[in-house]
Amino acid sequence: MAGSTSLGGELVSIINKLQDAFAIVGSNAAQIDLPQICVLGSQSSGKSSVLENIVGRDFLPRGHGIVTRRPLVLQLINRPLSTPSTSGTKSPSQEEWGEFLHLPGKKFFDFHEIRSEIVRDTEAKTGRNAGISPLPINLRIYSPHVLTLTLVDLPGLTKVPVGDQPRDIEKQIRDMLMTYISRPACIILAVTPANQDLANSDGLKMAREVDPEGLRTIGVLTKIDLMDAGTNVIDILAGRIIPLRLGYVPVVNRGQQDIDKSRSVSSALEKEREFFENHPAYKANVKFCGTPFLAQKLNNTLKAHIRNTLPGIKASISQRHQRLSIELLSLGGPLADGNNANVLLTVISEFTSEFRTVIDGTNAAALSLNELSGGARIGYVFHQSFNTAIKNIDPFDQVKDADIRTILYSTAGTSPALFVGTAAFEFLVKHQVRRLEDPSLKCCQLVYDELLRILSEILGKMPAFKRYPALRERFNSVVLGFLKKSMEPTRKLVSDMVAMQACYINTTHPDFIGGTQATAIVNERINAARPPTPPDLKPTTKAPGSGQHINNGRDLDVEAKKEDPGFFSSFFPSRSKGGASTNSSAAARSSVVPAVSTMEAPPTTLSSQAALNPRETRETEIIKLLIKSYFNIVKREMIDTVPKAISLTLVSHATKNIHQELLQELYKPDAINELLKESELVVARRRELTAMVEALNKAEEIVSGV
Repeated sequence: MAGSTSLGGELVSIINKLQDAFAIVGSNAAQIDLPQICVLGSQSSGKSSVLENIVGRDFLPRGHGIVTRRPLVLQLINRPLSTPSTSGTKSPSQEEWGEFLHLPGKKFFDFHEIRSEIVRDTEAKTGRNAGISPLPINLRIYSPHVLTLTLVDLPGLTKVPVGDQPRDIEKQIRDMLMTYISRPACIILAVTPANQDLANSDGLKMAREVDPEGLRTIGVLTKIDLMDAGTNVIDILAGRIIPLRLGYVPVVNRGQQDIDKSRSVSSALEKEREFFENHPAYKANVKFCGTPFLAQKLNNTLKAHIRNTLPGIKASISQRHQRLSIELLSLGGPLADGNNANVLLTVISEFTSEFRTVIDGTNAAALSLNELSGGARIGYVFHQSFNTAIKNIDPFDQVKDADIRTILYSTAGTSPALFVGTAAFEFLVKHQVRRLEDPSLKCCQLVYDELLRILSEILGKMPAFKRYPALRERFNSVVLGFLKKSMEPTRKLVSDMVAMQACYINTTHPDFIGGTQATAIVNERINAARPPTPPDLKPTTKAPGSGQHINNGRDLDVEAKKEDPGFFSSFFPSRSKGGASTNSSAAARSSVVPAVSTMEAPPTTLSSQAALNPRETRETEIIKLLIKSYFNIVKREMIDTVPKAISLTLVSHATKNIHQELLQELYKPDAINELLKESELVVARRRELTAMVEALNKAEEIVSGV
């Protein structure tokens, strides 16, 4: 049993040493969850009295309102009584003392001075008002009358600001308490007055938020002696009200009158023992009541908790140490010395290597399971965005059939062609080909934007750029300027490719449909759409040489204006067919002297106004089929060659030449020191990391022998 007690004391001592090591860099800095017991309760619930009873001395500040305004990490260390041969002239009062972590080497034998130092250091961090601070006070008490324990006294819960307290004092306290009690390694000591309804206990309510099953909460019931006559807490102790796995412990503290009369804690403990021994409800189980039992229960619980969590603590210390050491090394190490020229060359090499691997997709560490990144985004621009944009261009969404007819007539000149005009076809095709320039140039811009995105990601990821802000800005400026210069030949090459397609129309392309095939296809479509001719209306066959098929069966003297609309008739408004009948017109002409024939001048603007006649429809369909065939050929070639051109003069050019550009612009001896000037944030972070790594080194030494 003695060996077990010694081992338990050693385990608690190890946690105390770890707390001291991490307290130097702040309670949260090392992010190691150490086992500890946190005392939780509302104001005036008796938290301070419980702690003083456990210590056996009166040493905590008292008063009205918020007395505990900073967490107090109280480390109790049991030390044996000095024997006469070793104690010399020591008085009993020198057998126990206190030490503060912020005053190393100074022992406080007077516990009233300990109270004064707690008040002084609290006001030094929070001022004299009722504000609070999360920065803990570390107090270690050596005494032969205590069990080895570590307790954290937290500020009491409050709801209404008093005096000059901040308006959000309740939220501030609650947030601070949650940072402590929400840690899995924390044992919660929820203090509740027994003379109030347990369901209204602020401490228990908050504890259940983070420990709903009550696995790591110990309930402490204070003010047992102030309960109404005939009432007790037996049902609570039996777990019939709000059950806790670790149970409840009833205690009797000093009352305000005892404190005013300076009644000693030892006499209060004797009074507590007498109360439970003589109370009819508790005397049968007196050994489970009172402060001594509470202290022993806390000691046993803490030791068991440390045994369970120590392997995880050792692993956390090792992992955290490795992670922070890597970050410290990325900032130059604790001393941060080195040759600036070599540092700059290293950064340039690392940047260009990262730039290439991100574009090539060979950096496995930078790949994401959820989204495309780096060069894959450029591939998306080439094969999805640009491909879709080109394919969706309809050659006839801006050119209508009437426009094609106009072009046919305009390109025919003075002699309308007997067949579909080549000039009209080339004019219309070139007009459509030039439309490919806008999406092609847009593709250049999108790829340029993706390169800038890659640049931004690398600048934000590499530790060197966090360390040297001036170098980051210069890198960004140089690479940005380089990409801008590369965009000029890229745009020109892409524009020239479009101009090349529009400059020469290769009608001998093997994929081009050709005029003969297009004519045959259109004729087949027209014939298929024409209704069949009834047998009784078929034309009578005449003898050869009768002249039936010459001039459409009409002689030159036949009056053509009756039914023939004329070649350019669609460019004039149709005349009215109303008026006198043919017979009346003939009669009129026979009785009137014939007038002199006149010719009207063409109107200022000649534009198509009538529907297409069969011949125009046929020619328009042939032209459209030819345009579609050739335009599809050009689109396929542009989809294939534009990404190649952009890769040549922009993407590949950047990956091959960015290293040389950076060396030329940045590696200048007179500017290197200015570029590698560290920011104040980096210097502060290195100092913080150095302290953390040192604390973790010490922590590893502490736990290495366990």
